[in-house]
Amino acid sequence: MGARLLDRLGKGIRGAPRDALLADVTPPLLRGEAFGLRQSLDTVGAVLGPIAAIGLMLWLGVVRSALWFAVIPAVLGVLVLILYVHEPEQHLAERKPALTLAAWRTLPTAFWQVIAVVAMLGLARFGEGFLIVLGSQRGLGSALAPLALAVMSTVYALAAWPAGWLADRLDRGKLLQVAMLALIAADAVIAFTGGRAWFLLGVALWGLHLAFSQGLLSAMIADAAPATLRGTAFGVFHFVSGSAALLASLIAGGLWQWVGASACFIGGGLFAVAAWLWLLLRWQRPVPH
Repeated sequence: MGARLLDRLGKGIRGAPRDALLADVTPPLLRGEAFGLRQSLDTVGAVLGPIAAIGLMLWLGVVRSALWFAVIPAVLGVLVLILYVHEPEQHLAERKPALTLAAWRTLPTAFWQVIAVVAMLGLARFGEGFLIVLGSQRGLGSALAPLALAVMSTVYALAAWPAGWLADRLDRGKLLQVAMLALIAADAVIAFTGGRAWFLLGVALWGLHLAFSQGLLSAMIADAAPATLRGTAFGVFHFVSGSAALLASLIAGGLWQWVGASACFIGGGLFAVAAWLWLLLRWQRPVPH
């Protein structure tokens, strides 16, 4: 539990500066593609990592020994940061406002609009672990239940970079609507159909939603936030998305426990419909900073 806590703490500290740095070094006209590529590579790593872990555990026969190999890419990542990643000179030269309520109030309305979408989408999308549990009940069985995450991650990894490329050429608000419609369709397919094939189709649509939303939302945050508060903006973004995801999983768990598995996905779909309607009626495209 201690190791897991440190791991999540590190992820929380890493997210905001990583995304702020990526936004700093990427031209505004290429931000969608840059964040889409980042999501693709991150998802590829999330697929290959567990596969490598399974192979190492089969080879070594000891989980602790396999975990030592996970230290190697982590150390290499730190070395790359130290040796090759440099802070943009413009970022170092800019005067940063103090972390006060007055500074927070300088974040524009367009940024808080994106955060509102993030919160609503977070409530619509609970933890993917629910897919594994349902997969075991929809014909995959316990042994093949992780196939649900494999299908989702594969679609996610393949589509995230092209989705980012589209985000630099089309209206980002409309693309985000496509992402929301994909999530609504995924929830509907999973909730109202049965059988293995329909379930995997719903999972694939879930992955398509992630591909069209995650990198796109990061690019929209980078567009809406002033350069001097970009790290703060991404910190708020990750805090809100993480908090909403926690609340969504608690709600989904309650619905599953007291009503049934379908109710869990129907509830997620209703939150997604609310987010889609809000975006359709209230969205104003931010001017890139």
